[in-house]
Amino acid sequence: QVQLVESGGGLVQAGGSLRLSCAASGRTSFSTYAMGWFRQAPGKEREFVAAISWSVGSRYYADSVKGRFTISRDNAKNTVYLQMNSLKPEDTAVYYCAADRWGDGTRRNEAAFDSWGQGTQVTVSS
Repeated sequence: QVQLVESGGGLVQAGGSLRLSCAASGRTSFSTYAMGWFRQAPGKEREFVAAISWSVGSRYYADSVKGRFTISRDNAKNTVYLQMNSLKPEDTAVYYCAADRWGDGTRRNEAAFDSWGQGTQVTVSS
């Protein structure tokens, strides 16, 4: 299993940008995992945001963030990123990084992801 720690959250005005990072550690090879970002807004269920394959060959996004968010990874640094641009108040949520040991980056359901970070708060003011 891999351990994940998110960082980079904070308070930003609508239209602004933030870059989240997720650092992975553990015995298994980070580069073999597909990685994903999820978020949970107050009073709502956790939802898929974006995913990336282990080889960086494929990226997938929720419709709500497509064109605004970009997921990337640096396997040499054991880190996955979420660049968030043109932020909206409805993007306010706790953002979680997650690792999918067996997937190819196409899976979006929470149950497919084996390891989770503790989350980082993103607040977008109007």
